Amino acid sequence: MKKILITGANGQLGNSIKKLSSDFPQYSIIYTDEKELDITDLKATEAFFNLHSFDIAVNCAAYNAVDQAEENIDIAERINALGPENLAKITKLHQCSFIHVSTDYVFEGKGHRPYQETDTCIPPSAYGKSKLLGEEKVKIANEKAMIIRTSWLYSEFGHNFMKTMLKYGLERTELKVVYDQIGSPTYANDLARAILEILSGENFKFHNTLYHYSNEGVASWYDFATEIINAAQIDCKISPIESHEYPLPAPRPFYSVLNRRRLRKTSD
Repeated sequence: MKKILITGANGQLGNSIKKLSSDFPQYSIIYTDEKELDITDLKATEAFFNLHSFDIAVNCAAYNAVDQAEENIDIAERINALGPENLAKITKLHQCSFIHVSTDYVFEGKGHRPYQETDTCIPPSAYGKSKLLGEEKVKIANEKAMIIRTSWLYSEFGHNFMKTMLKYGLERTELKVVYDQIGSPTYANDLARAILEILSGENFKFHNTLYHYSNEGVASWYDFATEIINAAQIDCKISPIESHEYPLPAPRPFYSVLNRRRLRKTSD
């Protein structure tokens, strides 16, 4: 039985893995969040691994407050870069494979074709920069690591765009949503299942491997909001606006669709 560590277990992805865990009885999983394991503390992380042995660690912990990261750069880098680096170092020391989850926001977003794993990363925001720094530190610290980039996560857990639209849709008669930012909304449950399947997949090699995972399809935030409101049968008008009409502290990629061909090919 493989022993698995999940960090950031109280977030969208961590909770989704918990939800699906009964479908994977071949795993013995320990779930931790900041209270149980502060990954930004190297000594605490090492002590935790000295008490427990794992075959694979999956880092779902992240500072995802995109706009707040512009003012809290130190916090974002500590959680999104230092934490993953610490896990990478300790997992290598304990000969433990490591999966780190990253984001489409590492891309500049000025292209018009789905981004491949080999494309150059130029993050426009402090959040994106902190996540890219985390990727780079993980690659250096543990060659038996895998990085999975994903995009636009939503679920029944935590804070996300879907839940925000449902809340405001019930409170207001009209919502204005940007239509010039394009990506692939991804159900956290689907990503969780993909990760759990990767853990037992013989085709997947843990050696500085980078994969893109998102749900199929392409949408703007306006498209996504429209589908959410329609599916919930809420009487609220959704109006499209441009990004400059709804300025936010952190710049977003205008196009961040991920090409997931490499993952599909490996899964076959």
